[in-house]
Amino acid sequence: MGAHQRRKILKNLLAWLFCLLCCAGSVYAYDNPELLPQQQTPVVDLAKVFSEKQLTNLEKSLDDYETRTGWKLRVLTQYERTPGLAVREYWGLDERSLLIVADPRGGNLLNFNVGDALYALMPRTYWVELQTRYGNQFYVKDHGEDIAILDSLNAVETCLDRGGCQFVPGLPLEQWLLTFTTSLLGGLVAGFASYPRKEGELIAWPWLLLASPLWIMLFGIFGIAPVVSRTSDLLPLLRNGLGFLGGAVTAYVIAQATLGGRQKRESEP
Repeated sequence: MGAHQRRKILKNLLAWLFCLLCCAGSVYAYDNPELLPQQQTPVVDLAKVFSEKQLTNLEKSLDDYETRTGWKLRVLTQYERTPGLAVREYWGLDERSLLIVADPRGGNLLNFNVGDALYALMPRTYWVELQTRYGNQFYVKDHGEDIAILDSLNAVETCLDRGGCQFVPGLPLEQWLLTFTTSLLGGLVAGFASYPRKEGELIAWPWLLLASPLWIMLFGIFGIAPVVSRTSDLLPLLRNGLGFLGGAVTAYVIAQATLGGRQKRESEP
């Protein structure tokens, strides 16, 4: 391939990329205030996510919440049409405002425009967790876009009423399963470390203490801390505790029967 042909291909490729970027920018970067209603409403449902009854109840709920607390919560659903930055002026978004934009085109349904006053109560990690919990495709598929939006709003209102949160309230099943698994692994490490190495020894305390950074991290930091920071329900704690205990007993018995028996046979004359 000659140099002239290579330059021609490169030129066409750059032109194609330029057109692609221009088209992508035209979807998201323009203002279209004509899409916004004339009357003030806390919800603009361009994607028709909510039923008429849901929309009426949500508008009343958000208006009442703003009157009661001063926090301005707003919802915009969009798909092919977007008002763009015109929503800022329409709603007068400020530091005490939260705008939830529901748009499935980005892979995750939910996006948040968070005022500085809300960041003071809920850190950035909270909003990332809120987005990944309720906006992911699996949650939206199982519950619907309307419920995903409403659940995220309920979580925000709960935290605002509490005076702030470090984590999103509630413990989803998949997150509890992760904490249960780490608790079980922590028990296996502790049980294996504590099997007796000497004659007449019941628990090998030096080995158990030596392995404590690992099993305490698995059980305490990854198994217990995420539960107590998200829910006051005692059942997940009980299950994780039993998982840790069961793993420890299982590893202890297996290690004593295998490694302990081998050591005993090797020590015999």
